[in-house]
Amino acid sequence: MFENLTVFVNRLEELNQRMFDPVVAADAKGYAELMKEYKNLEPIVEKYREYLTAVQTVEDSTEMLGESGLEREMKEMIQQELDDAKDQVERTAEELKILLLPRDPNDERNVIMEIRGGAGGEEAALFSARLFRMYSMYATRRGWKTELLNVNETELGGYKEISFQITGDGAYSRLKYESGVHRVQRVPETETQGRIHTSTATVAVLPEVDDVEIEINPADLQIDTYRASGAGGQHVNKTESAIRITHLPTGTVVECQDERSQFKNKDKAMKVLRSRLYEAKQREQDAQVAQQRKSQVGTGDRSERIRTYNFPQGRLTDHRIGLTIYRLEEVLSGDLDEVIDALITADRARQLEETIERQE
Repeated sequence: MFENLTVFVNRLEELNQRMFDPVVAADAKGYAELMKEYKNLEPIVEKYREYLTAVQTVEDSTEMLGESGLEREMKEMIQQELDDAKDQVERTAEELKILLLPRDPNDERNVIMEIRGGAGGEEAALFSARLFRMYSMYATRRGWKTELLNVNETELGGYKEISFQITGDGAYSRLKYESGVHRVQRVPETETQGRIHTSTATVAVLPEVDDVEIEINPADLQIDTYRASGAGGQHVNKTESAIRITHLPTGTVVECQDERSQFKNKDKAMKVLRSRLYEAKQREQDAQVAQQRKSQVGTGDRSERIRTYNFPQGRLTDHRIGLTIYRLEEVLSGDLDEVIDALITADRARQLEETIERQE
């Protein structure tokens, strides 16, 4: 099944030699590309070598058991070694299949995340702020950097909408599963009768793209400046540093007012615009993926959700994979790995199943 993987072994050895070439090392961009390919190939080759070692052990142990005159203790020891090796062959084969699944080309990118309050008014805005805190703390745990792009704050400290960038190794590969409607069930601080309210917030996760990947004609842009403002309309500064960019052909509107510098705000707004246009381009290229994302993100209505955060029961439920855990506060404090790991596992299992079906 894995006969062709010797090509990967040879390529890894070739990359290893080239990276020690002074001429190659002097080309920063070229060297970075080699390192990226090496990093992608290395786990596959290591797992393949582990698989081959286990296969060889099975063959050797089987041959030894066929020899005559073995003492009982020796025979039992070889049999145990054979059983262990067979288990390892099966396990590493499954792990190899997963490593060989097609990679999402966006997995290594940074992300731009957008959170918007859905159904529930002020409570939805407060929940949006809580989600932003969760992702910020998760980014810190992973050693990633978080940078605000735009915030529309309410009087009580919630966010009608907030956009931010997370920079770090493999950020998109883990955070892409967060796109969709998140539902919260809790008793709001403003509720006098202790009734549980249900509110929603919509999360969108966009891969950050380079300038060269999305060409934007400056003539297609309408750029407006205005004074940045905080909650209640109080001006943050008295200069027109906030930027609103409208992409005329698509009607896409992006705003940024986090920085006092108009230039910096424009630069950040263009990052968001490129990512949105890139995502739109991807949707056009793959109608099926577009339909899946539409069913995930939806309209923000209470009936649509990918995950529910139930405060009275301290429970988090991810409805896509039927995962329920009872440590809500830890998750909201950035301990998201258990949830994300489960989503990645389920996604890989689905991909593997589809691959097997296509082969059949």
